[in-house]
Amino acid sequence: MAGKPPASDPVQDAPEVSAPEHSAVGIPAITNALKISQQQMGVRRTALTLLRVNQKNGFDCPGCAWPEGDKRHTAEFCENGAKAVAEEATLRRVAPDFFTTHTVADLATRSGYWLGQQGRLTHPMYLPEGADHYEPITWDRAFDLIAEELTALDSPDEAVFYTSGRTSNEAAFLYQLFAREFGTNNLPDCSNMCHESSGSALTATLGVGKGSVLLEDLYKADLIIVAGQNPGTNHPRMLTALEKAKAGGTKIISINPLPEAGLERFKNPQTPRGLAGGGTALTDLFLQVRLGGDQALFRALNRRILATEGALDEDFISQHTHGFEEFATLLRATGDDTETLRATGLDPEDIERALAMVLASERTIVCWAMGLTQHKHSVPTIQEVVNLLLLRGNIGRPGAGVCPVRGHSNVQGDRTMGIFERPAPAFLDALEKEFGFAPPRAHGYDVVRAIRALRDGHAKVFIAMGGNFVSATPDTDVTEAAVRRARLTVHVSTKLNRSHAVTGARALILPTLGRTERDHQTSGDQFVTVEDSMGMVHASRGRLEPAGPHLLSEPAIVARLARRALGTHSTTPWEQFEQDYATIRDRIARVIPGFEDFNTKVAHPGGFTLPHAPRDSRSFPTTTGKANFTAAPLEYPTAPEGRLLLQTLRSHDQYNTTIYGLDDRYRGIKNGRRVVLVHPDDATQLGFPDGTYADLVSEWTDGSERRAPGFRVVHYPTARGCAAAYYPETNVLVPLDHTADTSNTPASKSVVVRLEATREG
Repeated sequence: MAGKPPASDPVQDAPEVSAPEHSAVGIPAITNALKISQQQMGVRRTALTLLRVNQKNGFDCPGCAWPEGDKRHTAEFCENGAKAVAEEATLRRVAPDFFTTHTVADLATRSGYWLGQQGRLTHPMYLPEGADHYEPITWDRAFDLIAEELTALDSPDEAVFYTSGRTSNEAAFLYQLFAREFGTNNLPDCSNMCHESSGSALTATLGVGKGSVLLEDLYKADLIIVAGQNPGTNHPRMLTALEKAKAGGTKIISINPLPEAGLERFKNPQTPRGLAGGGTALTDLFLQVRLGGDQALFRALNRRILATEGALDEDFISQHTHGFEEFATLLRATGDDTETLRATGLDPEDIERALAMVLASERTIVCWAMGLTQHKHSVPTIQEVVNLLLLRGNIGRPGAGVCPVRGHSNVQGDRTMGIFERPAPAFLDALEKEFGFAPPRAHGYDVVRAIRALRDGHAKVFIAMGGNFVSATPDTDVTEAAVRRARLTVHVSTKLNRSHAVTGARALILPTLGRTERDHQTSGDQFVTVEDSMGMVHASRGRLEPAGPHLLSEPAIVARLARRALGTHSTTPWEQFEQDYATIRDRIARVIPGFEDFNTKVAHPGGFTLPHAPRDSRSFPTTTGKANFTAAPLEYPTAPEGRLLLQTLRSHDQYNTTIYGLDDRYRGIKNGRRVVLVHPDDATQLGFPDGTYADLVSEWTDGSERRAPGFRVVHYPTARGCAAAYYPETNVLVPLDHTADTSNTPASKSVVVRLEATREG
């Protein structure tokens, strides 16, 4: 029997704190996953649904993008994947009477946890200008309203088309096609806030803005470096791959400001040793680097590699790289380790131990996530990682390469499909040839620029294909004020979130099918496709009956809206696309390299691998035709006396902005999210005993300040001078203009803050 949603928001005034865990998963993960699944779905639906997750004939988990191997476990999901599935396949419903009871102002006072717990949206809902309540609306009238607003704009560039990483390849392709046929490249997406820095760095150095390794490469590696990533919470199935690699003799270095339980020890719930024994110790060397000190660390390793006789792969460097001499000159001109130690907070002995492991490895993989991508200097940091791999020929070799670990389940696929505000000319040329219209060439808005455009009145219609825009973005007060200036906001959603309560003058909520649900169109049952973090494309087929008869699929929503907004002058067969998704894939096959014969290839169980020139043939489609070394200035963030560097992060009970619960089990936090983790020595020096409460106040270079009130101070073994707190609660502290160079990604991992006492705990 499924449980009812909470009637009121839980009180979070007094979080309970205990010592952090030193191992991850095990029996507690099973217990928690089943508990939440049964609360949302009931016992029978839980069994039917979870056994289809990530199976070859099932549906792709709506959580992270970690790949599956050819051989699948019966239970091919993790604790947080089960939570994501349970929230989508829940039996709870948000019907029109819910909106009769709750005003928009009331919804705006609710937490993200409470909103998400209410259940699945069942009807299109409309908020008229000046109204207090959403009201039901027909699909036809909803599409008419959007079309009226779009066609009334002075320029197509006054519309913004945002995409979440859950959107399927088919829906994403149609969405970008519609936006470009309408006349704009304003296609910001969640990549702008996460791995945009990775794409920028890898495109410049290797020619492909994606990772170069496959899952099997992890098992062939001598050394895996995991930097700025917490797989135990954010990509738990990665722990199984790391355990398998360890069994084959692989060494692991983890680099992070916080010790993370998942990288310390993994208790695999699918093995007797994991359930009843001590599990597997994963990390051989933990480097507790200060926030933003990663470039300095990799630079120090590279300098030592250069100085070690016989350490360079000279044949690879001479045949396949460009810029080595300039980079080597930079390294030789670097003095002692004074600046390195200041930037990293490490001891010289730690760096020497890491060097020994790097030199002993013939096949090295570097994995990373937001800890590297969300700093002002993220792009040169990742380029320094590439430098490390190039020095020893670790690109285009089995068991070696770059591995940016993507978060959302199809965020990489959406970008492949053309969701990008700065599309390549070759992509636009192919689009024009296939569909017979001239797509716009001027670059559009990314996320940060879209917020500025809304703020300044240059964008007037905002349409979101999934996601929770106002909670995912930086500078919350600025973002919400900007969104409220829009004439119309539209959200294609499965569940309630805060973005539905922060609206333009008028607003629409359009309910859509989830991954778990059967998608039936006039030509029969449909499937969609996704691309995982390692470039594997495969099918996803939902089996559950939809949450209500009024839901439309994402491709159907885009196709119907395009027909209404573009009118009869569009020759694109939108109705055909809605009726049969195979026809979408036929067009993708003719536009996007690697998808030739798409329908045939995706029919293979498990899908197919996209080509990757650096991996497949050691060829590099860069401006030089080779892999590029980068000689960038050394950068790292600093904080004035009495201040700390703050990183925003997830708790274990959340996925991106979706809050499943109020605990962070591995870090010892229970029944509350407003906590700030500070090193005991820093907290004591600043006058904050454990358990006291503080406002977090960020300080920006223009003298402005931003405040997040009422955080319990938790003494925690983070790196000195650094602090950590959960987003979205702390997004308010991240200035809109605090972004990474080149990628423009919000620099949420290095925010200068001070603590101000508020009350006793």
